[in-house]
Amino acid sequence: MGQLQGKTAVVLGAASQGNMGQVIARLFASEGAKVMVAGRKEAQLAALAEDIGGAYALCDITSRSQVNAMADKARDTFGRVDIAINTTGWGLLASLEEITEEQLDQIVALQFKGVHHFLQAFVRVMSAQQPTGGSLISLSSATTKAIITNHAAYIGTKRGSEALIECVANDYGHLGIKANTVSPAFTDSPMTHDSFAVPGLTDAFLPRYPMGRLNTVEDVAHACLWLSTDQAYVTGANIQPNGGVIMRGNPQAGDVAAAVGAAMAKLQG
Repeated sequence: MGQLQGKTAVVLGAASQGNMGQVIARLFASEGAKVMVAGRKEAQLAALAEDIGGAYALCDITSRSQVNAMADKARDTFGRVDIAINTTGWGLLASLEEITEEQLDQIVALQFKGVHHFLQAFVRVMSAQQPTGGSLISLSSATTKAIITNHAAYIGTKRGSEALIECVANDYGHLGIKANTVSPAFTDSPMTHDSFAVPGLTDAFLPRYPMGRLNTVEDVAHACLWLSTDQAYVTGANIQPNGGVIMRGNPQAGDVAAAVGAAMAKLQG
C-alpha cells in the first residue's frame, strides 16, 4: 500500500513537461493518491491527468476567482482535499536598479498575492470538511536563506510567501491543517535545462553543496511526499532538500563569471 493511499491532492503548476509539479503529481499518484493537476495549459494538464488516473483544472494563481474555483472543483471531484501543493514561481533575474514596475507587479502577483489566494482557498475547503485537516505546501527557494545576486524581487516575494505559510500554520493548526515550505536550490529540470548548458556554471555551484551534488526534482518531490504523510508531525517549517547549500551560501555574480570564464578559456585553448 502506498504512503498516500486513500488521500486526495491538488498540485498547482503542473502544466509544463517534466517540471516539479508534474514530478510531484506522478509520485503522489504512484503512492496511492488521487491527484488533480492544475495550471494554465489545458492540453498538457489533460494528458497528465489521464496518464495518472486523476483530474485537472485550469488555474492562474494570480486570479483569486480561478484559485477558488480550482479548490472547489477538487473538493467536488474527490469529496475532500487532503493535500494542496503550490509549485508556481518565476526566477526573475534582475537587479534592484533595473527591475521595472511592471515586472515588480507581476512577481508580487505571482509569488505573494497568488500564494495568499492559494492558502486562503484551501484553508476554506479544509476547515469546512469533516474531519477537518490537511497538508498545505508552497515551494520557495534556498535563495531566501543563501542570498544570490540580482534576485531581490524574487527573494523578497518568496520570503513573503514563507511568512504566509508560518501564519497559516500558527492560525489553523488547531484544525489539523499543517502548512510548510519546501525550498529547492539550483535544480536540473526542463525549466533550468538551458542554464546547465552554460560551460562552467555548475562548477560555480557544486562546491557550495556539502553533499556534493545539486538537488534534483525528485529530491524535492520526496520532501513534499513526506510532509504530506500522517507521519510528518511538522508545521510552519521550511524544509531544505538541497544538500546543505544554505550552510555555505550560493555563489555570487563574480564567482559565476569567474567559473564560466575559466571554462570558456579551457574550451578555447
